[in-house]
Amino acid sequence: MHSINIHTHHPPQPNEWAIQNLYNNFEQVKEPGNYSIGLHPWYITQQWATQFEILKQLATHSNVKAVGECGLDKLTETDFALQQEVFALQIELANQINKPLIIHCVKAYEEVLQQVKQAKAPVVFHGFNKSKELALQITNAGHYLSFGKALQQQHMQQVLKELPVEKIFLETDDAAVSIATLYKTAAQVFSIDEESLSLQLRKNAEQVFHLTFA
Repeated sequence: MHSINIHTHHPPQPNEWAIQNLYNNFEQVKEPGNYSIGLHPWYITQQWATQFEILKQLATHSNVKAVGECGLDKLTETDFALQQEVFALQIELANQINKPLIIHCVKAYEEVLQQVKQAKAPVVFHGFNKSKELALQITNAGHYLSFGKALQQQHMQQVLKELPVEKIFLETDDAAVSIATLYKTAAQVFSIDEESLSLQLRKNAEQVFHLTFA
């Protein structure tokens, strides 16, 4: 059974079903694979409107499983009001094409949670590494959390333990960690076998990304 990796910046590894994230070169989605594409707050340039038009055209491609990563980041130099404007447009796009959003959020959870109230499709906060209280606030609002390399830290395992497994995903992002390692850790945290975890995460992915695994 393939491990599901919902957010990586690399092509899929053997025995891995992965969504590869692109923040530029959106034309790549025409090549075989599964992709998420979006205007990342770090890379919003003066040409963002042109990029957004390309994003709109290609986001409907069947290889594109999600819009993003997109969101808000208070540590980047990109003007915050502009970030919010571009994020709002991507939420609207996701609503129009009925595809989920992959969220990048740094020190702006209150603002992001406010904006995603407009989202009709599922919302996945990627690379989560914050508190149990915030995690529960997000999942109680109906959203999903994806955990990556931070799961190797004891305190993040404690956070994961408090969450409903129906609301989580695993990812490698751009870290030097395998998805198989993260599956092993998560299964131990939930005190279930890896196959049970794998079946649940497959179910989550089918629901969120409109997939049917054979």
